[in-house]
Amino acid sequence: MQEQWKEIDEHAQHWIKEAGTKIRAALAEKITIETKAHRNDLVTNVDRDIERFFIEKIRNTFPGHHVLGEEGFGDAVKTLQGVVWIIDPIDGTMNFVHQKRNFAISLGVFENGVGILGYIYDVMNDELYAARKGAGAFLNGKPLPRLEPVSVAEAVISLNATWVTENKRIDPKVLAPLVKDARGTRSYGSAALEMAYVAAGRLDAYITMRLSPWDFAGGLVLVQEAGGIVTNLYGEPLDLLKKNSVFVSKPGLHEEILQKYIQR
Repeated sequence: MQEQWKEIDEHAQHWIKEAGTKIRAALAEKITIETKAHRNDLVTNVDRDIERFFIEKIRNTFPGHHVLGEEGFGDAVKTLQGVVWIIDPIDGTMNFVHQKRNFAISLGVFENGVGILGYIYDVMNDELYAARKGAGAFLNGKPLPRLEPVSVAEAVISLNATWVTENKRIDPKVLAPLVKDARGTRSYGSAALEMAYVAAGRLDAYITMRLSPWDFAGGLVLVQEAGGIVTNLYGEPLDLLKKNSVFVSKPGLHEEILQKYIQR
């Protein structure tokens, strides 16, 4: 079994790097931009091409595996039985379009609903965050140190300003005190990168109110292997087949935020 996952890991890392090369090359070409659900929900020809690239590689190499992808070229996944790859070809498409940076490839591999492999690739900085269940988390092949507890007063928390202003998902009064009490807040526009930054200790927590499975699947495995905690905003496990609120944090800090700011 270990040999099987070693083989999958090697293929996944190779494909991710190859996809990154394709994305960097595409930035020199004309990018076709469309909107999906609303004007802030962008998709490009590159998103679609990269998802197709991964799906072709997976189906040709591991024909018994299933694929859940953001752009819809994978399988109609209704269950997590067997091996399921969950892919976001470009997480942070708005950043990709407007900034040409601060976006990532996110990929998680699950077996019967358990996260086994997780990857987040910061394409423009050539930083590959990778994790395998029970083996720890790595950045470009070097082990990431285990995450240590931190208090809110010492924490830098990634939180979009949307959630502390009038919105449809949460009373802004819930998280506003947390923003005031934290050492600082940041927002990068890519859930995958923000989860990777928690795993690497660059951020102490990340909170958002609505993510799809492909946004957090790779980061889920990565953060857990680094010693962090990943739940929804109320401390419950994430559902990999639907949208969730997501709360990613170092240990200790996770409990403090739940007790002092959320469950009131």
